[in-house]
Amino acid sequence: MTDLLEKKRIRSTTILAVRRNGEIAIGGDGQVTLGNTAIKHSARKIRKIYQDRVLIGFAGSASDALTLYENLEKKLEQYRGNLQKAAVELARDWRSDRILRRVDALMIAINENDSYLISGTGDLIIPDDNVLAIGSGGSIALAAARALLKYSELTAAEVVAEALRITSEICIYTNAKIEIESIKTEK
Repeated sequence: MTDLLEKKRIRSTTILAVRRNGEIAIGGDGQVTLGNTAIKHSARKIRKIYQDRVLIGFAGSASDALTLYENLEKKLEQYRGNLQKAAVELARDWRSDRILRRVDALMIAINENDSYLISGTGDLIIPDDNVLAIGSGGSIALAAARALLKYSELTAAEVVAEALRITSEICIYTNAKIEIESIKTEK
């Protein structure tokens, strides 16, 4: 039974966020896979929200991810754009709410000051460095981005693009139809 479930499991993305030299960028591929079949190539998994000041990306069930996106946007409105407070409250709600607790997705949220990986177990992870990655190819994208940051002068958006391209060549659940959003910050 486990083998059957694994074969039919939807794998849907790689999301990467990078902060560098006054720029934040997030990118994601467009592939959605059911078992060993790519069923969609251009899914949109990243967004600019809250007056185009917050970048988000999500991995997991599409309907669950959209639920999280809507809830984070409500929290950002409630807390006047304070991403830290909004992310903490979303993680708290996600862990304690009976319906949200069943949501199967991960989210990255990043703005001028803060970067968070938010999980359904109520985790709120702040990176040690300026990189966050989630999804099927997340570990590959994370490693590629760290190397590019260390050994190149690429911009944040360029690091995201190249790291996701590298990931698409290795991870069968990641394609090269990459979408990137970026914001210039004052820092």
